[in-house]
Amino acid sequence: MTSLTRVAVAVTLFGFGSTPAIPQEQEPNTRIQVQVNEVILPVTVTDDKGKFVSNLAAKDFRVLDEGRPQRLRFFSHNEKQPIVVGFLMDMSNNTRLHWKRYQDAVMELVWNLLPGEPRYSGYLISYASNAELLVNTTTDSDKITDKIRNMKPGGGAALFDAIYMACTRRELVQGEPYEPRRVIVVMGDGHDSASKKTLDEVIEIAQRNLVTVYAISTMAYGFDNPDRAVLERLSEETGGRVEYPLNTLYKDLSANTYFAQPSDEGSYAYKVGTGGYEAEISSNIIKAVGNLAGDITTQYVLRYVPDVEPEAKPKVFRHIKVEIANLPNVKIRARTGYYPVALPAAIDH
Repeated sequence: MTSLTRVAVAVTLFGFGSTPAIPQEQEPNTRIQVQVNEVILPVTVTDDKGKFVSNLAAKDFRVLDEGRPQRLRFFSHNEKQPIVVGFLMDMSNNTRLHWKRYQDAVMELVWNLLPGEPRYSGYLISYASNAELLVNTTTDSDKITDKIRNMKPGGGAALFDAIYMACTRRELVQGEPYEPRRVIVVMGDGHDSASKKTLDEVIEIAQRNLVTVYAISTMAYGFDNPDRAVLERLSEETGGRVEYPLNTLYKDLSANTYFAQPSDEGSYAYKVGTGGYEAEISSNIIKAVGNLAGDITTQYVLRYVPDVEPEAKPKVFRHIKVEIANLPNVKIRARTGYYPVALPAAIDH
C-alpha cells in the first residue's frame, strides 16, 4: 500500500475489481470507495473564450495512459467540490510594488474558497529567504486572513521550499487526496533565490501527492520576467493554470493610446497613481481571483484503475492524456502523468 493510500484515512479501500464498473456521479456526504491503485484525475475544460464547459458527461472523456485507452470507474462534476488548499505567499522584495492589492486579493480568494464549512480547509505558507508554515490546516478562513493582513514583504524567495513544505509539513484532512482534493495557489512571480529544493524535485513531490498548482503572477506590467516559465511548468504538469492580471493592463488600448500621456515615469495612457490606473489594476486582479476560484471549484473528477499491457515494463512515471472527441477546440487542463508508487511518507502528520 502506498503512502497516498495510507494518508487517505477516511477512504474505504477495496480489492481489485470491486469499484463499480459504470462511472457514477458521487453524491455529497457518501463514503468514497477507492482501490489502492486508482488514479485520480481532476480535469478543467474551457472553450476558446476561456469560459468553463460544464455540461459534459463521462462518455465525453477519453483518457489515455501511456497511449492506452482507459475505462473510467468514477466520474463527478459537483460544484463546490471539497478541497484543501494551500495559499503560498511570496514575501520577497519583488512583491513590494503591488503588495497591498495582492494582499486584498488573496484574502478575497481565501474567503471564497473557505466558506466556513467542514468540507473546505486551507493553510498558509509564506516564503521569503525561508519558507514558513504560518497557519496550519484549518476550516477557519479568518485565521488565515488575519495573518495575511499583517504580512509585509522583504527578503529573498524560497518558492520551491514552500511547495515542498506544502506537500510534507502540514496537518492532513480525512479523505485526502480523493475528497477533499489537494490544491496549491502560489501568489508570486515564480522567482526562486533561496530554496534547498529544485524545481524538478517539487514538481515530482506535487505529482506524487496529487497536488494541483495554480498561480497568480505578481510580475508588474512592462518588466521582464525570466521566471515565468517556472510558474507555467508548475501549473501545466500538475493540471493547474497561471493568471497574469498585470500583463493585460493595456490590452484594450491601441499603440497610439498606450503612449499618450508623457510623464516622468513614462508615457502611458494609465498614469501611475491616477484613478484609471488604480481601477484597471484592481479590476484585473479581481478577475484573476475569480478565474482561479471558478477553475478550482468546477473541475470534473475522473478515476480509473490503470489498464496496462501485460508485457509492459514498469515505469517510474506514466503519462496521461485527456481527450474530448466531439469538442476539438476546447482547452483541457489535467496533470500530465503520475507516479505508480508514491514516495515513502510523502506527507507527514
